[in-house]
Amino acid sequence: MPRPVSRPETSELVRRTEPVGGIDGEADTPPRGSGRIRHEEKITVYVSRDELLALEQARLTLRARHDMAVDRGRIVREAMSAILADFARYGGQSQLVRRLSDHPERQGP
Repeated sequence: MPRPVSRPETSELVRRTEPVGGIDGEADTPPRGSGRIRHEEKITVYVSRDELLALEQARLTLRARHDMAVDRGRIVREAMSAILADFARYGGQSQLVRRLSDHPERQGP
């Protein structure tokens, strides 16, 4: 007999995607990654071997030195949340704009 499926509550599915106080970044607390919940949306990201090894090393370091058992997806979601909060707050002076400007040959169409 199949096990009943539990459905997440609305509060687990909906989260603020911009800093409290609006997109201008006046918030005291930056948004956090979505953490450990079931995610319905998916993207595929291709990374280099070195990037994948660095991500895995970060995961292992978090576990060994900080007693945090997190998966690679959670690290990526937290990093994405942090860089997008920085972009919302600083716009053209953000780390995202500066890093993308440093590598114009890597920009998309």
